[in-house]
Amino acid sequence: MTDFTEYSAHGPKEEGVRKLLPLTLGSIGVVYGDIGTSPLYAFREALRPIAFDGITRAEIIGLVSLMIWSLTIIVTIKYVLVLLRADNDGEGGTLSLLALLMKTGNGHTTLLMFMGLAGAALFLGDAMITPALSVMSAVEGLKLTAPGLSEFIVPISLGILIGLFAIQSRGTGTVASFFGPITLIWFIVLAAGGVAHIFDDPAIFQAFNPVHAVYFLMREGTLGLIVLGAVFLTVTGAEALYADLGHFGRRPIQLAWFAVVFPALTLNYLGQGAFILKTPEAASDPFFLMFPQWALLPVVLLATAATIIASQAVITGAFSLTRQAIHLGFLPRLDILFTSETNTGQIYLPAINAVLLFGVTVLVLGFESSDRLATAYGLSVTGAMVVTTILFFEFARVRWNWPTPVAFLVLLPLFCLELIFLGANLLKIHEGGYVPVLLASFFTLIMWTWWRGSRLISSKIAQQDLRLMPFLHSLERKSDHAPVSVPGTAIFLTSDPDTPPPALMHNLKHNHVLHERNIILTIRTINKPRLREEDRYVLDKISERFWRVELHFGFMETQNVSKALGYLRKAGLKFDIMSTSFYLGRRKLVPDAKHGMPLWQDKLFIAIANTAADPSDYFRLPANRVVELGTQVII
Repeated sequence: MTDFTEYSAHGPKEEGVRKLLPLTLGSIGVVYGDIGTSPLYAFREALRPIAFDGITRAEIIGLVSLMIWSLTIIVTIKYVLVLLRADNDGEGGTLSLLALLMKTGNGHTTLLMFMGLAGAALFLGDAMITPALSVMSAVEGLKLTAPGLSEFIVPISLGILIGLFAIQSRGTGTVASFFGPITLIWFIVLAAGGVAHIFDDPAIFQAFNPVHAVYFLMREGTLGLIVLGAVFLTVTGAEALYADLGHFGRRPIQLAWFAVVFPALTLNYLGQGAFILKTPEAASDPFFLMFPQWALLPVVLLATAATIIASQAVITGAFSLTRQAIHLGFLPRLDILFTSETNTGQIYLPAINAVLLFGVTVLVLGFESSDRLATAYGLSVTGAMVVTTILFFEFARVRWNWPTPVAFLVLLPLFCLELIFLGANLLKIHEGGYVPVLLASFFTLIMWTWWRGSRLISSKIAQQDLRLMPFLHSLERKSDHAPVSVPGTAIFLTSDPDTPPPALMHNLKHNHVLHERNIILTIRTINKPRLREEDRYVLDKISERFWRVELHFGFMETQNVSKALGYLRKAGLKFDIMSTSFYLGRRKLVPDAKHGMPLWQDKLFIAIANTAADPSDYFRLPANRVVELGTQVII
C-alpha cells in the first residue's frame, strides 16, 4: 500500500558542520557502547588458558599485539575506513550490501541472498545475546560492593532490561544524548587507567610490532586457537558499527573512532599488559586491579553503566536491519516510527523491540549467569563478519569495479583472519555456542519463507492483472448488465495505480454496483520530514466517475488519510466524508501442499502475514467507513 523509499542518511554532509559534534557524541554512546566494554573482560579471558603454567613476558606482549592488530585490521580498516563507504542511501549492514548486489543481477542472486539472510540472521541473534550478557555482567559486578544481592541478580537484570527497551520509543537521538556523555567519560577512564600503568614496563610498546602476534600463535599451537576465541572479544560490536550507519552517518562514526574510541582502547590494553608484566599476580582481574582502592567503587559503577549502554549498539542496529529486510521483501510491513527530523536513519520499530525483549528475557532466565552465556558469545558476530567480507568481495568487483585478482588479494588476509576467529568460537558450540546457531536458523527461515511466499503470490496475481485504463473503458462501454449506480463516493486503496484495485474488481463482481464517484488512491512516503499542504496530493481526473489520487506524506508524519482527504475538496474533488466508503482488499491465504511451498511452510507464511500492520489503523481510516473485500489465494 505504501511505497516506502530508502532515505539518505549521510548525516553531517547534508546537515552541516554544526551537527557533526553532537552526532559524534551520540555515536560514542550508541555505536561504540559494545566494543567499548571489551577491556573489562577480553584481556582477562585471554590470559586464562595460558595461566596454568605461568605467563611469560613474550605471551603477554603477544596477546596485547593480537588485540591491537585485531582492532586495527578488522575494525579500523575493514569497517571504519572501507565498509562505512559501502552504504545503500546512507544505510549500512549486511542487507545493505545485499540490496546493492541484487540490483546488479550478476547471476549469483540466489547464493548472495542466502548469504545475506544468514548474516542478517546472525546479527539479529547477536542483538538478543549482547543485551542479556552485558546487563548480567554489569549486575554481577555489583557483587563487589553488595554481596547480599547475589540471589537477586536475575530479577535485577530483567528489571534493567525492561527499562532499557522501554526507553527505545524515545528515539535514538534521545537515547544517545543520555548515553553519549556517560560513554565518553568511560573512554576517558579507559585511557587514563592505561596511561597510569603503561610505563610500568615500557617493553609493552613492542606489541605494536605484529610479529609478536604471529610468534604467539605459532608457539601456542592449539592453545593459541583457544586464546583467539577470547581475543575476539576485543572486536565484538564491529558489525553493529556498520549496521548503525544510518543512525548517525559515516563522518561522525569515523571521527568518534579515531579521536576517542581507538586511542582509548589501545592505551588501556597497553596499560593492562604493562601492569601484568610488572604485577603477574593481578592476572585474575587486571582491569579493576589497575585502579587504586579509592577509585574502585566509582569505576565499578561506571563500568556497570557502560555495559548496560553496550546493548544499545545492537538494538539500534537491529532496527535498521529490519527496515532493510522489509524494503527488500524479506519481512512483512511493520510499523516504523521515525524519531528524528534531521536524520532519517533514526527509527523505532515497536514489534522488533518487543521480540528482542522477549528473546533476552528467555536468555537471562535460561542461562542465569554471564559466565554460562559468555560461551554463546562471539559465534554470531564472527559468522556475520565472514558473510560481510564475502559479500563485500562481490561488491568491490561489481560496484567499485575492482579487478577480481585485486579484490581477492586485498580481502584474502582479512577473510583468513576472520575464519580463524570463527574456528576458535566454533570450539565453544557444545557449551552454548549452539544458541546463536539456533537463533540464526530461526530468523533465516522466517525471512526465506516470507520472500518465497510473497513471490508465489505476486506471480499468481500477475497472471490475472489488467491495466486500469482499458478496464475502465470497457466498463463504460457496457450497456447490458451494467453495474447499478449508487450515490456517494468509493475510495479504493491500492499500491499500483495502473491496475484495477482488487477491491474494485470484487465489488463489481459480487455487489454489481458502482458509486457515482470513485477514487483510486495510492499513498506514498517521500524523503522529507513534513510537507506543505500544496504538496500533499496529485490529482488525475480519468473520467466523470473516476479519479486517480496520490497522497504524499513526509517520513515524520502520521499517515492520517482521513485528514489529508480534506485537501482534495479544496482542489475541486467534492465529496462528503459521511457518504464515503473506503474499500480495502484483503487476501485470505489458503495453504495447499500440492502447490508452491510445503504445507508447514505455507502455515508459517500465513502466521508471518498475520503480524503485518493493519492498513485501517496504519492509515488512520474512519473505522465505521471501511469495507474489506477478501480474496482467497492458494499458496
